Amino acid sequence: MATSEVNWEDQQHICAFGRFNTRLHEVNAELRAKSKMAEDLEEASNELIITDDDAVQYSVGETFIAVDNDTAETMLEKAADETREEVAKLEKERDELKSAMAELKTKLYGKFGNSINLEED
Repeated sequence: MATSEVNWEDQQHICAFGRFNTRLHEVNAELRAKSKMAEDLEEASNELIITDDDAVQYSVGETFIAVDNDTAETMLEKAADETREEVAKLEKERDELKSAMAELKTKLYGKFGNSINLEED
């Protein structure tokens, strides 16, 4: 197979693929962190249910505040909802990135065949 010459448009596709791939890794890392946060919030909510204390220490930033159980439950629920929304948004972005990358792979492999490697081994 003759080697295809890389023109400006091909170079733009290759660069776009690289940017999408980098962002995909960032999104996957964010998803792992947000999923862990969702698990932690669920665990905290479960612990709150079984606690007998009237007031609990709730983490806000780098400090703790004393709040009653109902307030803590409301705050946990709000944080869990926000985390679920963020996870959904990140999953949507991940799917869009994968779709765009698949389209670019098709174009680039169509032109360059085995001369280009777009796979992560």
